[in-house]
Amino acid sequence: MMELVANNFVPVMFAGLLVFLLMGFPVAFSLAATGLFFGLIGMEAGLFPSNLFQALPLRVFGIMQNDTLLAIPFFTLMGIILERSRMAEDLLSTVAQVFGPVRGGLAVAVILVGALLAATTGVVAAAVISMGLISLPIMLRYGYNRSIATGTITASGTLAQAIPPSLVLIVLADQLGRSVGDMYAGALIPGLLLVGLYIAFVAGVAIVRPKWVPALPAEARIYNEPDGSSGHRSLLVLLLICAAASVVWSRMHESIMNPLIGREVPAPGDETLIMSITIGSLLALVLALINRIARLGLLSRLAEQVTFVLIPPLVLIFLVLGTIFLGIATPTEGGAMGALGALIMAASRRSLSCSLLKQALENTTKLSIFVLFILIGSTVFSFTFNAADGHVWVEHLFDKLPGGPMGFLLFVNLLVFVLGMFIDFFEIAFIVVPLLAPVADKLGIDLIWFGVILAMNLQTSFLTPPFGFALFYLRSVAARSDYTDAVTGQRIPAVSTAQIYKGSIAFIILQLIMVAVVVLNPGLVTGNLEAKVHVDDAEVSDMLRNMPGLDTPSSHEDEEKAEEEEAEGAEMPEPEASEPADDPAKALEESLKKP
Repeated sequence: MMELVANNFVPVMFAGLLVFLLMGFPVAFSLAATGLFFGLIGMEAGLFPSNLFQALPLRVFGIMQNDTLLAIPFFTLMGIILERSRMAEDLLSTVAQVFGPVRGGLAVAVILVGALLAATTGVVAAAVISMGLISLPIMLRYGYNRSIATGTITASGTLAQAIPPSLVLIVLADQLGRSVGDMYAGALIPGLLLVGLYIAFVAGVAIVRPKWVPALPAEARIYNEPDGSSGHRSLLVLLLICAAASVVWSRMHESIMNPLIGREVPAPGDETLIMSITIGSLLALVLALINRIARLGLLSRLAEQVTFVLIPPLVLIFLVLGTIFLGIATPTEGGAMGALGALIMAASRRSLSCSLLKQALENTTKLSIFVLFILIGSTVFSFTFNAADGHVWVEHLFDKLPGGPMGFLLFVNLLVFVLGMFIDFFEIAFIVVPLLAPVADKLGIDLIWFGVILAMNLQTSFLTPPFGFALFYLRSVAARSDYTDAVTGQRIPAVSTAQIYKGSIAFIILQLIMVAVVVLNPGLVTGNLEAKVHVDDAEVSDMLRNMPGLDTPSSHEDEEKAEEEEAEGAEMPEPEASEPADDPAKALEESLKKP
């Protein structure tokens, strides 16, 4: 029996992990128990030395000392404070007034607010629950198709996994051994393209099935002007002015920022995008403040409301992502500034209280401990797994795959998609990704590109039945029984679980299309990263050889010759004890040898 286990140690270890999970043990403890149990079996079978686990405490302390993981509690605290300060409610009500007059406008507002919440909170639960409580009753009140309404809310909430600052991107960067800043930069453009794909889908539905996504009636538009106009013309003028300022800045960005930060290479596209949006946003805020203080009356009520509601989150986005992309702050420092900015925003809205802060800190601590324990458990598991050459076993599994790197990516995406139906994205990131990363690196796949592909694939795990968490979040706040609408007085039927599940199908397809686009166009990810510096070894050797007072071999042959001369010198007989030694330490040693 022991011989059978020894010959098939790695697959038996996987089977043991599956047994622990099926028995209902928490994932963190199942991983740790599997690693320790099979480590003991391996030592008994003679596969491992008896001191196998001596280095394990250092690994655990190394996890707790990992500065990158500090970004998780900071971003979680920022998201919870913003969610509890009712920022989402103001955003939804304001953006809905902007797009409400057109068909599908409410759905577009939900998508845009979901993207904005993703860039400020990074927490799926907060986004889905907030939008489910606020926008779903409004969409049902005015006759939206239930599948479109529920699917839009759940899919928009999952944008928090694809758009920085995402907790998934932080974990993937840590597991892949890459910079969180590079992962953020790589995921920005694909995340924004996914938002555009959602909006294009809603626009298509509005054209093909206009009754499914009706416009807001006139009585539901609350920011009309005294003369009865909607105020959209003033908002459009303000938007054009700010867009022009953003374009001008984008053209001047490199010439302004490069001398300030001492950079000689071209500015990355994501940095230019964030800074341009920030300049336009700040200009809008300044114009709105001047208009209100001086009472000029140049801006409509709608334009002022949009400015004062949207600008603070956009400034917070710059505070977090802008400083990271500019290299001013690390992701951990950016998260700390984001948490501070969230506290300031909550205080300015007069919604910051001791009870809110206590709840936010408690929830942040729980999530951080949850992530830390899973990471420790996966470390124990991978410790035994790698000791048994499990990574080699995994590499051999992919040796026979056709298609090379593209075949590997196809298989991995299929595997992650299926696993996402049953287990949490944290579990996939901590169990599966460490096994796949060495294989991807060996195949020459850029790990930032690989990480962004996995992040967008993991995003679908929140929507795929039977265990899509976004579906459960919406189910918890959607009406379970018929109710009377407080505004119209109409009887609204309950939202069924089948309708929520059905609504996710179209958006799952859209997400898979976006995954395919990123796989086929790696430049969407790698094009935003700073070019790697290639060092010419021959040129460096020539530079060192030409430096005065420095004799450096210029080729491998010279290095070998130098090593041979050194070896010949080592074989020469040592000087007699009576001869003077040039080295003081050697002279002391020789003097001690004398009687």
